[in-house]
Amino acid sequence: MLKSLSISNYALIDQLLMQPSPKLSMITGETGAGKSIMLGAVGLLLGNRADTKVLLHEDKKCVVEGVFEIHQYGLKAYFEELELDYEETCIIRREISAGGKSRSFINDTPVLLDTLKVLGSKLMDVHSQHDTLLLGEGAYQLSLVDAFAQAQQELATYQLAFKAFKKARKNFEDLKQKAFELKKEADFNQFQLDELSALSLQAGEQAELESAQEILENAEEIKLKINELLSIFQDEQFGVIQGLGQIQHGLQVLERLAHKLGSYRERFHTVFIELKDIVESLSDEEARVEVDFGKLDQIRERLSKIYQLQKKHGVQTVEELMTIESQLADKVFQFQNLDESLAEAEKIFQNSESSMLETGKLLSEKRKSCFSSFESDLQQLLFGLGMENAKIKLDLQAISPSLSGLDEVEILFSANKGGALQPLKKVASGGEFSRLLFAIKYLMADKVALPTLIFDEIDTGISGEVALQMVRMMKDISQNHQVICITHLPQVAAKGESHYFVYKDNSSDKTISKIKLLQSEERVQELAKMIAGTNPSASALASARELLQN
Repeated sequence: MLKSLSISNYALIDQLLMQPSPKLSMITGETGAGKSIMLGAVGLLLGNRADTKVLLHEDKKCVVEGVFEIHQYGLKAYFEELELDYEETCIIRREISAGGKSRSFINDTPVLLDTLKVLGSKLMDVHSQHDTLLLGEGAYQLSLVDAFAQAQQELATYQLAFKAFKKARKNFEDLKQKAFELKKEADFNQFQLDELSALSLQAGEQAELESAQEILENAEEIKLKINELLSIFQDEQFGVIQGLGQIQHGLQVLERLAHKLGSYRERFHTVFIELKDIVESLSDEEARVEVDFGKLDQIRERLSKIYQLQKKHGVQTVEELMTIESQLADKVFQFQNLDESLAEAEKIFQNSESSMLETGKLLSEKRKSCFSSFESDLQQLLFGLGMENAKIKLDLQAISPSLSGLDEVEILFSANKGGALQPLKKVASGGEFSRLLFAIKYLMADKVALPTLIFDEIDTGISGEVALQMVRMMKDISQNHQVICITHLPQVAAKGESHYFVYKDNSSDKTISKIKLLQSEERVQELAKMIAGTNPSASALASARELLQN
């Protein structure tokens, strides 16, 4: 429900505030006074495009803001999905800067225009003779039938089953495709797996093999060089160790002669021990190094196989080859268990299809159960709206399963006596569409929580009893839903809970549009002017009072 609407700096509107009745509000005014301008501003809250041409003052921004009570619309999940704060009082704001930049807000949080458009459509429904194309669309007609049939639970159950069916079907189709690919690759995967498994690869072995290969390839030179070094160190007469022993003895003598020189002996002793350790280690290395051409050939052959597989698979390490081996083993395992997996996926798919078709059939039956009453109720309403020869029929056609069900609905219509029933979009005129959609909304008012309904001169081209019947229907709708009606008929305007008057103010440099909530006597004067013109007679005033009393 719209609690308040404020508009600033839009077209001819400088500042405007409207707080419509929670039931039926009427808006009247002279042609060109700004009623359509107000609708244009409302359109901004519905996500319509705008540009700087709408600015009254080009140096100021335009702001349109609507405050809504939304607790009855069940929108909490929608807000959570968009990560918006949900409050029972929702504020929608649209701003257009002097530079032409448009910004949209929901509860002061910036949102995309598409988001505003979706939420706006749930809160306000603008009905005009030029805004009824939606009625010709099959999806909209189906939603009307579902609402009239109270099939929301059946539809929700079916949609869950349909989504499960789609998921199971996709899983089965994906598995079949995967099976096809695995079958094509099965022999090759097994060959590659056998090739890798035959090597019994070990993490880190490549570095060890390459190091061992390096030593074996140079074993003779390594042994020769170590022996040369050892002979330099260990020669009995001229060896380094022999000489260093003499140096050590001399430093011990110096220490006895001068105690402070003992530090040289200590430092040399450390170096001497390290050198002796090097000699022992070199001796051990020389003993370990072996000239083994057979072992070298084995290492070269294994490394060659590793290098070939690395090149083949486009990797650099044994660890990467081991990962590929694991992946191939998984593919081979999947292939070996393929028939079982496919059978299980197909069973789930078939069961989900059966469940989907069963719930879809129940939904179709629930829809069809309302056809007779929908047709007769709607036809009766159209009679009262001046379409005495109108005929309505619902046509149900089976279709491939979709999110909306197993069938589609089309409203067939004829406005003329003896006329053939045809789809709405082919035979209904603009005025017929408008009255038909009005009648449908009247039917829906008892079935669903309708958004705020705004009727824009829906009474154009009608008068007398038809106009009175239309406004009686509006009053019925307004018992549970907020209705705002822009009208030019006094007998319609008189039935509102509140009456707003739109007028032009020429007192400043620029003509601006203003709106005023009429009080009782002001309302009498406005209705009288609608009846008899600018200077209403006493009889016109009396007629106006009579309209308000009835």
